[in-house]
Amino acid sequence: MNTDAQHPDPEHRRPDGVSDTTVEALGRLSKALETAERARGALYTFHQLTGSADLTLDDAVRLLREAGHEEQADRVEREILGRNVIPGHWTFQIVEAYNATYYRPFQQIEQEIRQELAEGRDHLYEAEMKEARRTRHHPDHTARPAT
Repeated sequence: MNTDAQHPDPEHRRPDGVSDTTVEALGRLSKALETAERARGALYTFHQLTGSADLTLDDAVRLLREAGHEEQADRVEREILGRNVIPGHWTFQIVEAYNATYYRPFQQIEQEIRQELAEGRDHLYEAEMKEARRTRHHPDHTARPAT
């Protein structure tokens, strides 16, 4: 076994002078961003599911017409097909607004603060947790992949 694998890589070691509280704060900031990432994913899911539902309405309208239900087909076409999901907005506009107004600024600030406080190093809290929890010298518990 390569002994280098028993020590964390330099990118995951705390820079000199960085306190426990700073590492914890950066960990919480990172966790908050990861949660926003998940929310963003849910927003894309909402966008795609709503779009899929709207496109499926084309089949529903066609089949209603084929079955002789013109009035109902017209009603779905007029009232639901292509409808805004909130006033003035389709889902793509909601995604764009979220990205521009919340997600990108959050991502930028998290990156800037990590740079200012920890030389830009990411996941220090998790790397230190891994180091504290792993079983030393166990081949499946190395600090990093063997080189």
